[in-house]
Amino acid sequence: MARRLPSRPPVLPGFSHMHVLGSGGFADVFLFEQNMPRRQVAVKVLLSEVVNDQVRQMFQAEANLMAQLSSHPSILTVYQASVSSDGRPYLVMELCSSALGARYRTERLPVTEVLRIAIRIGSAMETAHRAGVLHRDIKPSNILMTAYGHPVLSDFGIAATLGEMKGQHSVGMSIPWSAPEVLLDETPGSVAAEVWSLAATVFSLLAGRSPFEIPTGTNTSADLVSRITRGKPQPIDRPDVPVSLERLLATAMSRKPEARPGSILDFITALQAIEIELGVQQTSIDVAVDDWALATVSDLEDRTLVRPVSTMAGSGGGRRRRRNPLGKAAAGGAGTDAPIWRDDIGAPSMASHQRGVAPRLRTLTAVLIASAVLVVALGATATVVLIRAGSAGIPVVSDIAGAANGSVVEFSWADPGLRTSDAYSISTSDGDASIQRSNDFVMDAALGSRACITVTVNRDGRAGSPSTEKCVDVAG
Repeated sequence: MARRLPSRPPVLPGFSHMHVLGSGGFADVFLFEQNMPRRQVAVKVLLSEVVNDQVRQMFQAEANLMAQLSSHPSILTVYQASVSSDGRPYLVMELCSSALGARYRTERLPVTEVLRIAIRIGSAMETAHRAGVLHRDIKPSNILMTAYGHPVLSDFGIAATLGEMKGQHSVGMSIPWSAPEVLLDETPGSVAAEVWSLAATVFSLLAGRSPFEIPTGTNTSADLVSRITRGKPQPIDRPDVPVSLERLLATAMSRKPEARPGSILDFITALQAIEIELGVQQTSIDVAVDDWALATVSDLEDRTLVRPVSTMAGSGGGRRRRRNPLGKAAAGGAGTDAPIWRDDIGAPSMASHQRGVAPRLRTLTAVLIASAVLVVALGATATVVLIRAGSAGIPVVSDIAGAANGSVVEFSWADPGLRTSDAYSISTSDGDASIQRSNDFVMDAALGSRACITVTVNRDGRAGSPSTEKCVDVAG
């Protein structure tokens, strides 16, 4: 299929054009050198034939959203936005490499690298969600890499604030990474749908393909939509991928939004637990901890106004049921795409770590882990030792309530006095483990069986005394 030629580069005062980096359906991306301060930058320019009032408004929305959020270390930095002399809107952005978007299809990425990328990109998404912004196009090619190997989230072109979601129709997302409810036009986007997309992206980075691609079959858009909305993905054919990680991805890509982890934070906290399982250092979770760090634009009529929301549980804002993120569930999934742009000049990409004029978001090192473990090497044998704090000031969960509704069992309990950094560790009778902050839990159980859980409070890497086991009999 023939590709169009790139448009002419714009004439930008203070910048020198070098060459084209890539072309898309609505814009071209060029490599420019900024004269003062001297650095290489990527300039995204809209095509003149697509520019109209609506497109200008969307482009302005993207510029404002990325500028408000780009102080986050894992969100692409926007340096400048304006309109060129020939009337085309443009963005001046941090120059990064899009090699990851093609690399995962040609080589096997280490599991630990994928976990690190997922947690950092998830941190960016959680920060955006707390500011009331949905990205709505999470996929491998929208994850760029700085010259120092740090992943950053790019392309908020179809992002929307949660406050604007009511009454909207679905937007044009990338089919392979779109949640079933988005493809079926049941919602234009939600936090639950973003959890699905991030899980599908992690699956793709591990498997070298999207969850619903069949290497030897046809993979048209219609094929992918049908498989995503009705079927289960192919398993990840890698012996080095832990079973717990595949279970987590399956749960996060459940057909039912309420069965997925309740937030991006819940999902990436579970990924941290898998890092501990693998014996590697945890990747820190970078989330803004102060209200001023999520500052909004001053113009109250601006359509890109970021409105903090009281809950990130779902598109409706109501209470979400929490499900064991490491448990078994139906899955659904993703596909193929090309990089947005690539640094092809032969020299390393120039990436700035000056994240705009806003103060850098504080690093919140997550302590939401199931337990601290010590790996003691005895020859070729590793022993996992749990550091338990007993009753030394750590609250204990009591009076767990449970009820079965068909094959679904719901548990809940009163908050025993958690601190902000505390978390619940859930152990189930079928051997699964989960980490969460909500005080309710949902699990599937076979008819005629008994479902049991034990809840332990974790504080600063230490586990308190476990609760009394709570069991519920599921009628046959």
